[in-house]
Order: sequence, then C-alpha cells, then structure tokens
Amino acid sequence: MTRLYLAGPLFCQSERDYNIRLRDALSAEGYELVLPQENDFKINTAKMATNQDYRDAATMMVFQADMEMLDSCDAVVFIMDGRVPDEGGCVEIGYAYAKGKECFGLKTDVRTAEFGTDNMMIGGVLKLRVAASVSELIGFLKESGL
Repeated sequence: MTRLYLAGPLFCQSERDYNIRLRDALSAEGYELVLPQENDFKINTAKMATNQDYRDAATMMVFQADMEMLDSCDAVVFIMDGRVPDEGGCVEIGYAYAKGKECFGLKTDVRTAEFGTDNMMIGGVLKLRVAASVSELIGFLKESGL
C-alpha cells in the first residue's frame, strides 16, 4: 500500500475533520494517508507562551516526529486551501522534494497568490499537479504510478 504524508493545516477542528475525511476517501482507493495531527503530543499551551526552554523542547519534538513520519512515506499530499499555504506544509513539501518524493497539491479554495495562480515555487515542487477535488487527486496519484 502506498503511504502518503499529509502536509497542510491542522490547527482547528474543521481542518482536522477534513483531513480525516480525506484519509477515508484515499483509503477507499487503496492509499494510506498519514496524518501528523495524530501524533499524540500533549503540549501545554500556557507553558509554550511563558517558558522558552519548554517551547524549544516541544518545537524540536514535533519537528523530529513529523520528519520521521515524512521519511516513512512514499509521497506527499499538500493541502493548499487558505489565504496562503500553510508554512509548515511548505517546509514539508520542500523537504520531500529534496528527498526525491513525489508531491501533489489539493486545493478547493479559489484564492490565489500571484498573477491568478499559486506561488510558482510551490507549483514547481508539485510539478503543477494541483487537484481541485479528491477524485482529481486520485487521478494524479494513479497517473504517476502510485
């Protein structure tokens, strides 16, 4: 089974719910979608705001865990919805691209950044494979041999 890493926002309930629905849809097509939101970290947000040592340790713990998850996957799906792409997701697709992993975008949002299109560097990493729907994403995955 092809393992896909989900890069993108996961900071509110609606984003996390969407990610789970996407995982279910891809699972029905024979893909395993790995969700970083399922890392079982118990981060104390009050302590994050007031304790630099705690914030540094938590940051490195999350970063390392996500990189290990990403390394264990065959390809990346990048959720591009929002006013601008998620910063962490941008780092993740850049890392994946440098490691030779295929990257695919999924964007159901009509907003764009430049000249009526998305950031050109992101488009290059994705090889212009930005799906407007889950079914189109599945088509891109299958066309690439995944």
